[in-house]
Amino acid sequence: MRITSLEPARCLPVPDAGFGALRTERGNLPLESVDVAAGISGLIAGVEVTQGFRNPFDVTLEATYVFPLPDRAAVTGFRMEADDRVIEGVLKERGQARADYDQALREGRRAAIAEEDRPDVFTIRVGNILPGERVSVRLTMSQPLPYEDGAATFRFPLVVAPRYIPGTPIDGRPAGDGAAPDTDAVPDASRISPPVLLPGFPDPVRLSLSARVDAAGLELRELASSLHVVEEEGHTVRLRPGERLDRDFVLRMSFDASTSLQLDGEGTFALTVVPPPLQATRAPRDVVLLLDRSGSMGGWKMVCARRAAARIVDTLTPQDRFAVLTFDSVVEQAFEGLVEASDRNRYRAVEHLARVDARGGTELLEPLLRAVALLGATSGRERVVVLVTDGQVGNEDQILERAGGALSAMRVHTVGIDRAVNAGFLGRLAGLGAGRCELVESEDRLDAAMEQIHRRIGAPLVTDLSVKGLDLEPDTVTHLGSIFPGVPLRVFGRYREGSALTVHGMAADGPWEQQVPGVTVDHPAIRAVWARTHLRELEDRYAMGEHDLESRIVRTSLDNGVLCRFTAYVAIDTRQVADGGPEHRVIQPVEPPSGWEMPRSAAPMGAFGHTMMAAAPAAAVHMRQPQGFAPGAEQGLLGDAGAAGPLPAPGAPARPGSPRGIARSRRSGPRHADPVASVRPQLVAELGRLTALPAPDLLYLADLGSRLAALASYLGGNEELAALARELEAAERPGADAQALHDRAVAVLTALVGHSSGPGATGEPREGRGPFWKRT
Repeated sequence: MRITSLEPARCLPVPDAGFGALRTERGNLPLESVDVAAGISGLIAGVEVTQGFRNPFDVTLEATYVFPLPDRAAVTGFRMEADDRVIEGVLKERGQARADYDQALREGRRAAIAEEDRPDVFTIRVGNILPGERVSVRLTMSQPLPYEDGAATFRFPLVVAPRYIPGTPIDGRPAGDGAAPDTDAVPDASRISPPVLLPGFPDPVRLSLSARVDAAGLELRELASSLHVVEEEGHTVRLRPGERLDRDFVLRMSFDASTSLQLDGEGTFALTVVPPPLQATRAPRDVVLLLDRSGSMGGWKMVCARRAAARIVDTLTPQDRFAVLTFDSVVEQAFEGLVEASDRNRYRAVEHLARVDARGGTELLEPLLRAVALLGATSGRERVVVLVTDGQVGNEDQILERAGGALSAMRVHTVGIDRAVNAGFLGRLAGLGAGRCELVESEDRLDAAMEQIHRRIGAPLVTDLSVKGLDLEPDTVTHLGSIFPGVPLRVFGRYREGSALTVHGMAADGPWEQQVPGVTVDHPAIRAVWARTHLRELEDRYAMGEHDLESRIVRTSLDNGVLCRFTAYVAIDTRQVADGGPEHRVIQPVEPPSGWEMPRSAAPMGAFGHTMMAAAPAAAVHMRQPQGFAPGAEQGLLGDAGAAGPLPAPGAPARPGSPRGIARSRRSGPRHADPVASVRPQLVAELGRLTALPAPDLLYLADLGSRLAALASYLGGNEELAALARELEAAERPGADAQALHDRAVAVLTALVGHSSGPGATGEPREGRGPFWKRT
């Protein structure tokens, strides 16, 4: 072999090209353009997203694109356009949609399918694109806008950031074509891990985004974009050309919200209640602060996270107790247990936070369980968990299943720091504990965000909310939660008749209520937003163990035309264009998220479970498991009251007698629903604390009643639990019999905890049905 040198003039580098980037005259990636057109009316946005694909190859192509959408967006339409033909998508059960798509490709017809893999991660496949042909797909959606402190926020994500994938790789055919292998903790990891382009890759996807703002009768004071340079034409905002899909688009609109009840005339309502004035007093708090120090938090995110955590510590007072936990693949504590928030302890905590840097993987489950263990034995105090993270994990369902029941009885606040944050999961966590989810996309945004989160760490203004007045359809009202300072309450639901609602609750100075008259509006998005919110709550309950909800989720999705994890939109051309299935398949690589520290080479990055690449995916590195609890640390959290000891790490064999071991031993028998499965760990803990009391305590029983009422509401109205809650909440009234109430509570909780759902109580999918991401 002879090696000769080339003249420099013959091999000039491509301008702005990254290391290893390739370029051909026809291009080498199928996604050409993304166009986002949003119409904002008040606190609801309607959005159309059009993705343009082109086949640069000489054979037929199937293109796959994994992309984000707002986590609360209701996808209500899907369309494919090719060769002057328009094919409207049809919403079907996910397995049926996939079967129809695959059959169409085998028959040589064009087809496209859209699926949801996470609340904010979606996949589109477009098959049998002819050589040189252009095909576009269009998604139509509606989304509610969060509003706080005088400003509404329209956030549209543009990139799926790499997520940490814990667990042991599993055998079998991958669920998707992504860069990370499926694991026992994240069995669909290959569906949510698109390959990542090298920095500076040439010819990025052409992006256009516009948002037309109608304040809907309110005075619009200001429009502000925090991450992109924009151009304004009246009340329309547009991105300047040349922007890349590497960070969220964030638009804030300042105007004053007002209390209102909107009725769409077809049985759906949208309620907005502005909070009452802030009270000066609050209950003492027990606060556990969790700070993510994993590798994905490097750079500016780590700086912001440390500052945010330190400022949260500074808001505590001597009447509070707190703990600080930092975590990556392991968990470290600033000091043992909960300590008084004295000046000395707060100073020690801030010193500890100042030494934290980014490293390792995002093992989020163990720190959450430790927080629950620290707070589980407290009573008479506000129990608060504050999580500061980017949320880039893949095992969301596992986390909800293992920790969700206990967290639902606490106040959970999440602070998401990233330009492409996992907002869907952080919102789900905060929703469990009726807390706040604050998103920080830049250092400039931190001060304003922290000022807002500080007010929300304290006790809410109004709790124990309920509504009446309309003839409501059972189990259709979205989660009421609590009312916090500066944040209007947003509730959606279905009703049969009526024209006004009354909201009831408990404020610091006693009962609180507000009556809101209804106004009929022509706003179809109201029903779509309700359906998406309702589906999200049902999906979270499914993830926490209520697997018998699957048929109800599918029915709700199909009846309302709103995409969910168990359904898919499929568009199929009636005309044959090829002699069979696609001859080549490509998964579209995505941009590296803006602000992330890039690896020094293109080798796999253990912190994320991803590989930076020009196009082709590679295997991910298996991360080490977190350290286990000290024995007994999770006492009272297990579903089996007699099972003490450490929880198994993801992928570890289940202990005999543990909830997982019991579940696995029951899989062969018949299945029926367990009404309290998702909150049983908390009921076990409550029963243990109740029986451990030295003597009946009326104040404790009253507090227990309030917690059980929250759990009953979370379950959608479990009557047995709700009835007990009502009895206990009367414990402070004159003449209450402490011993009788104590015995009644022990009897009911014992029956609920011991309720046998029979074999198969784990809620495994019905016979013959695999997980929703593998439906065929």
